[in-house]
Order: sequence, then structure tokens, then C-alpha cells
Amino acid sequence: METGLSFTDLQPDSTERFVALRRALGVTTFGLNQIVLQPGERGRIHAHERQEEVFIVLEGTLTLLVDGAPTDVPAGRAVRVAPEIRRQMANLGPGRTVLIALGGAVPHDGRDGIAFADWDDTAGSPPQEIPLPENIPAEHLRAAS
Repeated sequence: METGLSFTDLQPDSTERFVALRRALGVTTFGLNQIVLQPGERGRIHAHERQEEVFIVLEGTLTLLVDGAPTDVPAGRAVRVAPEIRRQMANLGPGRTVLIALGGAVPHDGRDGIAFADWDDTAGSPPQEIPLPENIPAEHLRAAS
């Protein structure tokens, strides 16, 4: 696993259907792709042996076919698909559909976080033991543009 930070830009205007964000970011523990479907485009019918997938719709409406039955997933919604389920992504229009696809096959270790109350702290604690910080004062917020 790489150390440090890495950044990449989403590419909703890409002419490519799949933009491999995982590779651009150096992610090695789960799949991460941007998918852009123009009206009428669809992906392959597929399933995974071990990997579950989550689709987060950013723009448009994803029509997700599961064993041939369609379900619409509008922008602002996410859907999880278990590994063995056959699925197909489609865009029935009217505009493009932009989504993020995440996939992983290793159980999540949700308790490996370490939280700090202050930047000067050298020893951390489990996140549930550190209270949330106070909100940022209004005078330090950016002005609306």
C-alpha cells in the first residue's frame, strides 16, 4: 500500500466509459472507477465471484438490471450488489449518467481507526472515545461565491 496522499480529477466529460480512478490514485485494496454512460449505452451483463460492488450515482439515472429486471437509481443514491448477482448497468436517458463504482472482496476492518483530540497529540484513541470537535467559527468560513 502506498503512503501519503494522492489526487485525481473526476472526468465526467470523458469520452471513455470507464476511468480507472484506482490506478490514478494508487489504490490497491478495492476497485474504484468512474463510469459515464451516454443515453442508450449499457455495460456487459456480469457477476463477481467474491467482489461486492457499490454504485454511487452522481448525475442522471442509472438503470440497474438484476437478472433482467430494471431498477432505476437516480442521482444522489447508492446501491450495493452482492457478488453472485448478475447485473448490467444501462442509461435509458434522457441525459448522461455519471457514477462511481467501488468494489471489494476483503472483509472491512471498521475498527482500525485512531483518533486524536489535537494535532499535538502523539498517542491516539479509538474514534468513539474522542468527542467531535467544536464547529469552526463563522469568521473562519469561506464566503459563498
